[in-house]
Amino acid sequence: MGVLVVVGAYLLGSVDFAVVIAKARGVDIYSHGSGNPGASNVFRSIGKAAGISVLVLDLLKGLVATLVGVALGGPALGAAAGLAAVVGHCYPVFHGFRGGKGAATFAGLLFGLYPLSAAVLLVIFMALVALTRIASIGTIVVALAAIPAAMVQGARGWVLVWLAAGVVLLVYRHRGNIGRLFKGTERKVVGE
Repeated sequence: MGVLVVVGAYLLGSVDFAVVIAKARGVDIYSHGSGNPGASNVFRSIGKAAGISVLVLDLLKGLVATLVGVALGGPALGAAAGLAAVVGHCYPVFHGFRGGKGAATFAGLLFGLYPLSAAVLLVIFMALVALTRIASIGTIVVALAAIPAAMVQGARGWVLVWLAAGVVLLVYRHRGNIGRLFKGTERKVVGE
C-alpha cells in the first residue's frame, strides 16, 4: 500500500501547473524569464493571477499527497508521499524530468503535517519577499527553518528523515539562486 501511495504522489507531483497554465496562454514557460517552470517565473513572465494560480495548485499537490499518506499510513507515510510529490514536481515524468524547484509543493507537505508551523513559516516567507522582493531568499530561509519548526510540533523519526530530504532537495534545486544571491544578480519577484 505504501509503495502505491508514494508512486501515486510522485505522479501527482509530476503534473507541472506552470507548464500547463503557461501553455493554455500560448506561452512556453521554458523559454520565458528564467526558464524555470515554477510559480515565480510564471508570476514574472505571465502575470500575477497566473503566478498565484500555479503557486496554489503546486501547494495543493503536496498537501493532497501528504494527507492521503497520513490517512492511509500515518505521519511517516504522509511525509514520504509529500516528499514524492516534491520529487515529482522537480523531476516530472510528464515533462521530460524538467520541473520546478519544489518550494510550493514542499509547503503543501508542511501544511499537511504541521499546519501551525507551516503558517508561521508562510508569514516569514511573505515578510522576507516583501522586504527583499526576492522569492529565493524567503524560500531558502524558510526551507532551512522547516526542520526546527516541525520538531517544535513533535516531528520525530522517519518524518524528520523525509522532511530533511525535502530540505536538501530544495536547497540543491536553488543552488543557482544561491550563486546569484552572492553575486548580487538574483531576479526580483516583479520586474527584471
